Amino acid sequence: MSEKEKAMCAIRRTSFALVETVLFLDGHPYDTDALEYYRNIKEKYEEAVKCYEENYGPVTVLGVNCEKGWTWVETPWPWEMEACL
Repeated sequence: MSEKEKAMCAIRRTSFALVETVLFLDGHPYDTDALEYYRNIKEKYEEAVKCYEENYGPVTVLGVNCEKGWTWVETPWPWEMEACL
């Protein structure tokens, strides 16, 4: 697996954990352990996205650097990436 694929897998893993934690918190909003886990996994997700975008380009349209034009179309769409192994 290439470094790029590993970086995308880190995003996918942390994104999944983040969404699942949000769903749990929707039903348990005062669970302090879950809130702490949310803060931790959110930070890891943001770090993974930052690392990927610095090296390979935007993950979502929010990461596009418009100073160089609309670069979103220059890389494969997120759903065109190979599946995380």
